[in-house]
Amino acid sequence: MSDVESEDIGDKLGEYEGERNEAGERHGVGKAVLPNGDIYQGQYENGKRHGQGTYRFKNGAKYVGDYHQGMKHGEGTLYYPDGSKYEGSWVDDLRQGPGVYTYPNGDKYDGDWLHHMRHGQGVYHYQETGSKFKGTWVNGKMESAGEYIHANHRYMGNFNNNSPYGPGKYVFDIGCEQHGEYHQIGQEQTEAEWREMSSTGGLKWIPRCITGLTQWTVGKNTSAGGTETASAEEEAGN
Repeated sequence: MSDVESEDIGDKLGEYEGERNEAGERHGVGKAVLPNGDIYQGQYENGKRHGQGTYRFKNGAKYVGDYHQGMKHGEGTLYYPDGSKYEGSWVDDLRQGPGVYTYPNGDKYDGDWLHHMRHGQGVYHYQETGSKFKGTWVNGKMESAGEYIHANHRYMGNFNNNSPYGPGKYVFDIGCEQHGEYHQIGQEQTEAEWREMSSTGGLKWIPRCITGLTQWTVGKNTSAGGTETASAEEEAGN
């Protein structure tokens, strides 16, 4: 959904009621009805939206929060017409920094953003299943070290392009682990191997061994900046 606001371009187009400075610019508290039908009500500084304000889009979207020199900047909430919502940090009209995005289907992402995309550390909650992914995001995709957490087990390992990649392990609440490795399914796979494929499309889980609870040591990944290690018992408490 678009959250691009129309620029205040003076008094020749649109309507304005409110305070002005000595130069006649919008300055202080005011209300503007823009040429496209959008409405802004809040603070101005030297002709630009600056400070606290509310911007109502003609399509039903609404932003409530901070502005700096005419752009969403600081803390604010944007309500979209489809029922989704973003609450968090903005930089130059972009979602950037910590924030929470609630999607129309009830899914929720709580974590870091960069240039409108999930980027950094974050947790994605799946409304339908109650599962969640916790780990690293790069340009909107699951990358590097992370874990899928389900009702009675979890998967820990590295991810690439939103999918498990390479060595990892399943940790079960009954107190054991299954170590193994995810492989991409190629054309050379047999029909039997296809039937054994995990629920992750295009991937095959190859189990290696079953052990008691151990430390989680994920291999180095250049996009993650190093090795991540955590105790399985500690992770189970999060």
